[in-house]
Amino acid sequence: MSILYDERVDGALPTVDKAALLAELRQCLPDLDILHTQEDLKPYECDGLSAYRTTPMLVVLPERIEQVQQLLKLCHARGVPVVARGAGTGLSGGALPLEKGILLVMARFNQILEINREGRFARVQPGVRNLAISQAAAPFDLYYAPDPSSQIACSIGGNVAENAGGVHCLKYGLTVHNLLKVDILTVEGEFMTLGSDALDAPGFDLLALFTGSEGMLGIVTEVTVKLLPKPQVAKVLLAAFDSVEKAGRAVGDIIAAGIIPGGLEMMDNLAIRAAEDFIHAGYPVEAEAILLCELDGVEADVADDCERVRGVLEKAGATEVRLARDEAERVKFWAGRKNAFPAVGRISPDYYCMDGTIPRRELPGVLRGIAELSEEYGLRVANVFHAGDGNMHPLILFDANVPGELERAEAIGGKILELCVKVGGSITGEHGVGREKINQMCAQFNSDEITLFHAVKAAFDPSGLLNPGKNIPTLHRCAEFGAMHVHHGQLPFPELERF
Repeated sequence: MSILYDERVDGALPTVDKAALLAELRQCLPDLDILHTQEDLKPYECDGLSAYRTTPMLVVLPERIEQVQQLLKLCHARGVPVVARGAGTGLSGGALPLEKGILLVMARFNQILEINREGRFARVQPGVRNLAISQAAAPFDLYYAPDPSSQIACSIGGNVAENAGGVHCLKYGLTVHNLLKVDILTVEGEFMTLGSDALDAPGFDLLALFTGSEGMLGIVTEVTVKLLPKPQVAKVLLAAFDSVEKAGRAVGDIIAAGIIPGGLEMMDNLAIRAAEDFIHAGYPVEAEAILLCELDGVEADVADDCERVRGVLEKAGATEVRLARDEAERVKFWAGRKNAFPAVGRISPDYYCMDGTIPRRELPGVLRGIAELSEEYGLRVANVFHAGDGNMHPLILFDANVPGELERAEAIGGKILELCVKVGGSITGEHGVGREKINQMCAQFNSDEITLFHAVKAAFDPSGLLNPGKNIPTLHRCAEFGAMHVHHGQLPFPELERF
């Protein structure tokens, strides 16, 4: 894939003598596991966005925080870049390594340190799987609310780095809304605590600033998350529609009725058929779109809300509204949605998963726009949405073995993100920017804003050694991106003309 990114990654990073660095690491940290041969490094060449691949210079797998601290101090002194990696499930190239840098793998820090029933919180290491927190809290009738589709594998440290969400984020929020405290190591190897054990902390909200910073400001060493009581009851309604536009309008109608579902998801026909063939969830495969609406709370309220939502859906034009018969069917409905990504992988050799967010009112129009782009570029697009909060995940189907299809997939993905910005949305909801969306940052933000982002980065990491080349484009690169769009009459922001 062609991409514009920070020039530091493209040749301006200092030359590092691999053999000398390896020898020094072995001397200073004799018990640190270090991978350095080509066959050992190859498995770490990408994260979940496998279209971008780079073999790292070295991979380190620490087991003690003191090892991480010493490593950072050494790398800072030697000017060696460091990219942190958790489970490697990210979808924006955020953990893509550098040929001239060290890949710091935090997966071995996988201990749940404390489950506090009275305080309703859990202290965990960064390599703990998202789902493992809820499993550990289950005996206390508590759970951790954010539930990305990859929750069986993704790590909490990565969730903090990307500010991950999930199907229930409409009601319960993203990762940032479910954190109390994060302990980090700075690029110089110094300890810092962001947030507190209380519900609020004095001073600037550095915890919110750090969450979603994609490993550019520090290395997560411990996370304290909020736990919630399990709802007394949860019910799911499945509604089928004969057009995606009707389904899109129904989403806004539900929220306008004053109802905040636990989850509100949408899938189009291509995604429905793929998921049904894979999971056999009982989806109506002839429907052009379905909505899954989960309502949770006390039984009386849920029963009343189910009837209200049913009425809204029928008025919006639903051809069928079905309430899950029991808990097993409710789980099955969600299994189909959560497995939509791997399901689509069964009907296409490759797919490119996008992540953008739009105002709910724009959903019907954006769906039409995606359909037009699909026809223009000659590639199928399966649409899966966290519809309640406007976070959409178009899956662009292509075959990398066919010349030009990968480039067309990348091009249509960029156009979809720019469409999101045009209607007042964002280029990402939960996957982060990483390397994937760095061009579209130039469409989202003006030069003054990008300059401010660089200033924040410099305040934490003045030497620019933590995950360089990700998330924030240079003004020079944005000027190039703007020039490309000027050619097509679409300059993202006029301010770039002076750069």
